[in-house]
Amino acid sequence: MRKAEAGMRYAEWRGMRAYSTDLKERLVRAVAEGQPMREAARRFGVAVTTVKRAVVQQRETGSLERKPIPGRPRAIRGAQEAALRARLEAAPNATVLEHCAWWAEQTGQELREVTMWRAIRRLGWTHKKRHWKPVSATRRSAPRGA
Repeated sequence: MRKAEAGMRYAEWRGMRAYSTDLKERLVRAVAEGQPMREAARRFGVAVTTVKRAVVQQRETGSLERKPIPGRPRAIRGAQEAALRARLEAAPNATVLEHCAWWAEQTGQELREVTMWRAIRRLGWTHKKRHWKPVSATRRSAPRGA
């Protein structure tokens, strides 16, 4: 499992989310009124670094709104994934490059091989021994022969 995936799963499991704008406003107001950052952090139940980040963000940007998620949007998303899934089921022996060519023909959007591969993996499909198929729901818990 990649580190990024592991981190996201941990965050989902722990229920980590961005702090509300309201909370950040109260943190900044408390510090502006003279309360030390440590006391403000203890009072609102957050880490001192959270207070520091809120104060710096307010000072630098003038706003405490959440920052946009970095990166570009996915090339294949939403309803397009349904079309790709139908293609995978219709042409199970096609290669990734053949899927890319089909996609360019259907949508007019040229994709790199890696982009198509990521979209296929996101749909839960694997390519093994010339057969596209959904990933098995059962996994081995112990190595063979154990």
